[in-house]
Amino acid sequence: QVQLVESGGGLVQPGGSLRLSCAVSLFTFSTFDMRWYRQAPGKERELVAAITSTGSTNYADSVKGRFTISRDNAKKMVDLQMNSLKPEDTAVYYCNAWKRWGFDYWGQGTQVTVSS
Repeated sequence: QVQLVESGGGLVQPGGSLRLSCAVSLFTFSTFDMRWYRQAPGKERELVAAITSTGSTNYADSVKGRFTISRDNAKKMVDLQMNSLKPEDTAVYYCNAWKRWGFDYWGQGTQVTVSS
């Protein structure tokens, strides 16, 4: 069974930092695009950051310059470094592994709360 397990969430003050990690059980991890999504209460799920199997990255406008996505294919891990956090970053963050032709896997989510 494919498993994605997020860790690193928690409570931080505005301006602080967190590093989220996602451990992936996929044998062919290196062939997947990896993504971080988030969903705040009452809002749509939002794509935050993505890194392709070849290492190309994309970010939502709201997090550009503050968040960095990275992957380690040897460790089968994808990280999201979040700096200069704002209250509007508060959400449940989900790790996603995607590949065309019907491969789409999700983690359980981890809560990030940014508050004074």
